[in-house]
Amino acid sequence: MDTDIRLKLAGKLRELRKKRGLTQEKLSEASGIDYKHIQLLESKKAPAAKLDTIAKLAKAFHISPSELLKF
Repeated sequence: MDTDIRLKLAGKLRELRKKRGLTQEKLSEASGIDYKHIQLLESKKAPAAKLDTIAKLAKAFHISPSELLKF
């Protein structure tokens, strides 16, 4: 995954989480993803997100994975 795409996903995750009034811990509970991994995904050093991670986050936000990846 390109670094630019990683940063775009990081920004989108942060934006969606804040719009919904969620903390990283609450998003962790809703998605089943460790909150430290969510912290990392939202950081400037975000790793490449796996497809199952994207699917879990999208489900927690009640959107489709393709919607999550629209930048």
